[in-house]
Amino acid sequence: MENFKDLFQSADWKAEKHVPVIDVPASVKKGEFFKVSVTVGKEIAHPNKTEHHIRWISVYFHPKGERFPYQIAMAEFTAHGESAQGPDTSTIYTQHEAVLSFKTEKPGTLLASSYCNIHGLWQNSMDIEVK
Repeated sequence: MENFKDLFQSADWKAEKHVPVIDVPASVKKGEFFKVSVTVGKEIAHPNKTEHHIRWISVYFHPKGERFPYQIAMAEFTAHGESAQGPDTSTIYTQHEAVLSFKTEKPGTLLASSYCNIHGLWQNSMDIEVK
């Protein structure tokens, strides 16, 4: 039996288009909101077609010293060019990017996961210092 965690893939986002890229300051001010951006396909564009697309991005924060992370955002992308006339016949597309703000009193790790309908689950993380 597989463990769910074993289904997540990771790689260098500069060479692999499926890895969620986390853009956030390495250090933030205690208790002040800061912006986080998570994108898929930042360096190498990921297809956004009916038959091959990113379905969602989820973002978690795991405060240092705590047992479990907090889910802080979930972005679902549902427009990939499909329409009643068939695949890739619409001009409506969503971009696989999530932008959010949050604050924390503790340092910790931001974790991002994404799902490609063909290539499965992908993950990335970034440590955040709090001053």
